[in-house]
Amino acid sequence: MPILEFELDRDHVELNQLLKLVGICDSGGAGKALVASGSVTVDGVTELRKTCKVRAGSQVMVDDIEIHVVQATP
Repeated sequence: MPILEFELDRDHVELNQLLKLVGICDSGGAGKALVASGSVTVDGVTELRKTCKVRAGSQVMVDDIEIHVVQATP
């Protein structure tokens, strides 16, 4: 299972944009479609809100890919 780490340099990132930024999707639109398919979980709960605010400390799962969202160091 691949584990990716995303450094968050602001308060939050929208879920569809996170999927784009880590390279799982080519665009925010593709990220929205992936979320709508029901195959994305945030902190263990299936998330269907495409623009769900993901904050530092969250864990996002897409199929067998795990994304750890951490606060960027100043």
